[in-house]
This record gives sequence, C-alpha cells and structure tokens, in this order.
Amino acid sequence: MAKIKSKIPIIGFSAYSGTGKTTLLTSIIPILKQRSYRVGMIKHAHHQFDIDHPGKDSYELRKAGADQMLIASSNRWALMVENSNSESKPSLQKLIEQLDSSSIDIILVEGFKAEQFPKIELHRSTVSSEYMYLTDKNIIAIALDGNEAVSDEIPQLDINNPHQVADFIIETIINKQ
Repeated sequence: MAKIKSKIPIIGFSAYSGTGKTTLLTSIIPILKQRSYRVGMIKHAHHQFDIDHPGKDSYELRKAGADQMLIASSNRWALMVENSNSESKPSLQKLIEQLDSSSIDIILVEGFKAEQFPKIELHRSTVSSEYMYLTDKNIIAIALDGNEAVSDEIPQLDINNPHQVADFIIETIINKQ
C-alpha cells in the first residue's frame, strides 16, 4: 500500500473499537479551533450509513438512483456519493483529494489503520493488551490511559489530556510541514 500524500498536514487516530477515538477527537477539535486551526475530518465507518433519512428529499433522490447527491443551504452543504463497488471501501487518498485544501490547516483521520500515514495509537489496557505500534511503523506516538509506561522508543501521551495531544499534533505535525 502506497504512502498517503497530502498537501495538508495529516494525522490519524488508530485504536481498537471502544478505546475512545471519537471521544478524544471531539475534545481535540475545539482546542485546535480555539488556536485558529481549520480542521478537516475523515472518519471510516465499518457499516452502511446515511446522513439523510427516509422521507427527506435528498434521501429520496439518492435512492431513486442519483450517483452523487449534493444538498446545500446557507449554513452547510454535503455531498453523498454512492460507492458503485460495495466490495471495496474508498481509499483514504481518494477521500483526501475530495477535501477543499484551501480551507483547512490539518486533516484528522479516525480509522484507516491499514493506510500508511502518521498516526497516534490510542490504548486502554481495559480494551486490549496488544499494541499496534509494534507492527505499524506509521504510529508516531501512543496515547495511554493511566500511568502505564510502554517504551522509550515512542512518545507517550495521556489519552485523558486532550490539550497535551493537541500540543503534540501542533508541534509534530502542523509546525513540521
């Protein structure tokens, strides 16, 4: 698998299900926003999902056969694209290319742990005893729960301290690009 290319600094968050990726991200995003960074977010979903619902015009138009459905208002717009090959998930590279790079300073990614790009592993011993950083050389730090020490080889962060994680992202990812 090829290394992900992005003009915008990018960092992923990898962890086993139930570790708290979304919880941490919902704490980090406001911190980055307070520091005037414009954040793009890509999240991998492991299941079929809809952002529009039966009875809504956008849903009915998409279900009628539209391959792409763009809905817009003065407050926001969203583009739904039907994946014609449901056997394969869209690549992270293709999704990055869909973002408007002129309006973001950093891309945060939840999931896509098999892709090659910088990631922070989130680890809670109550969820898993395995560490991903041992086999994934794209993991540049590990955010742990508690006082657990892992290794001197990799920076260790406190998963319960979103300010520390945000500082690491700014220093290591944003300021280095």
